Amino acid sequence: MLPEGWNRATVADVCSFQNGHGFGPEDWDDKGFPIIRIQNLNGGKKFDYFSGTPEAEWIVHSGQLLFAWAGTRGVSFGPTVWRGPTGVLNQHIFKVTANTDVQEGWLYWALRHVTDRVERNAHGFKDTLVHVKKSDIERQSVSVPSPEDQKRISATLDTWDAAIATTERLLANSREQCSVLAQKLMSGRTRQKGTLAWKKRTLSELMRESRVLGSGGHEARKLTVKLYAKGVIEKSSRGAGSESTQYYRRSAGQFIYSKLDFLNGAFGLVPAELDGYESTLDLPAFDLLPDVDARWLLYFVSREEFYRSQLGLANGGRKARRVNPKDLLQIAIPVPGIMEQQAIADALDLAWKIARDDEAQLRSLRIEKSALMQQLLTGKRRVCLPAATEAVAC
Repeated sequence: MLPEGWNRATVADVCSFQNGHGFGPEDWDDKGFPIIRIQNLNGGKKFDYFSGTPEAEWIVHSGQLLFAWAGTRGVSFGPTVWRGPTGVLNQHIFKVTANTDVQEGWLYWALRHVTDRVERNAHGFKDTLVHVKKSDIERQSVSVPSPEDQKRISATLDTWDAAIATTERLLANSREQCSVLAQKLMSGRTRQKGTLAWKKRTLSELMRESRVLGSGGHEARKLTVKLYAKGVIEKSSRGAGSESTQYYRRSAGQFIYSKLDFLNGAFGLVPAELDGYESTLDLPAFDLLPDVDARWLLYFVSREEFYRSQLGLANGGRKARRVNPKDLLQIAIPVPGIMEQQAIADALDLAWKIARDDEAQLRSLRIEKSALMQQLLTGKRRVCLPAATEAVAC
C-alpha cells in the first residue's frame, strides 16, 4: 500500500527524454560549444568543441538533469545533474525534462533508484558496461509522492549526499597527508633528534628468503597478495593445484610479494590468522632480521616512488613486471636504526588509522543512504517535519 497522496506510474509518466546528437570528427573544433560526453559527466575536463549552429534540444545549461544510457555500471550509467559550462549534448546521453507536478530534485533520486534496478538486469558488452534502450528506462515503475513529499524526500537525500561528499573530501585529504608524511619520513627530511645516521643496505642484509616445504598439491592452503600493499589474503581454503605443484609454508610476520606483479606494488606481511598457509614461489616470502621493523619495511617498499624506481629490474617480454628474489635482494635502500624505524612506523600507523576510520565512515554513510533511499522512494518510510524546519526521516 502506498501512502495517501502517492500513486504508481512509469518513468515515461513523470519525465521525457531527448537524446543527444552524434557529433563526429568532422564536427569537432577548438572553439565554440563544448561537446558534453559521458566522461565529462564523471568530472572529465577535456572537451572537443562544436562551432556550428546547434539545435535548441542539443544545448545543455548548468543544472540540467541528464541520463547516460550507456556507461560503466555504478560509475557513469544513470542520472547526473550537469554542473559544467553551457554546451551541446553528445549521443548516449538523454536530456531529461520533468513533467508537470514533478520536482526535478525528487526526479533525480527516482531515476537513481531506477538505475540500480536497471543495472542489476542489464547486459552490456562486458560485465561492467551497461547499454540500454530508451524503452528499457521509460517502462520502469516509480512510486510518485505528492509534490510536497517530493520536496521533503529530495531535501533529505541531498543532505545525506552532502555528508558523503564531505567525508569523501576528508578521506582524500587523509590519504594525501599519509603520502606526504611517508615521503618526508622515508626520505629522512623529517627526523627525530639524536637518532643514528642512516646506512645504505641491500635488502639481502635485511631479510632471508624462506623455503620451508609445505604439504603441496590439493592440500595446500593458498595465499595471494592484494595490490598496493592492501595485505595478504586467503585465495582459497583448499587449493586445487596439481600434485606436482610445489608449495612452501608461510609464517606470520613474513614479508611477501608478488614476483609476477612487483611493479604494481604487490607487497604485504603474512597476518597471524594465515600462519601456516602456503604459496608457490610466485609469492616469495622472507624472514626479517632482528634489526628490521616489518611495518617500516612494508611502508618503505609500498610507496610508488620505490617500486617505480626499480623498472630496470623487471624481466622483458610478456612478463615485464616479473622481479625475481635474487634481483629484489640486491636493491640498496637507506636504513634508519631500529628505534627510528619503529617511530616512523608508529607515526604512519596513526596516520593510516585516521584514513581507515574515514573509509569506514564513508562506507557506513553510503550503506545507510542506500537503505534510506529505498525506503523513502517506495513510501515505506516518510519524511516528517518536526518543530524545527529541517526535514528528517521518520
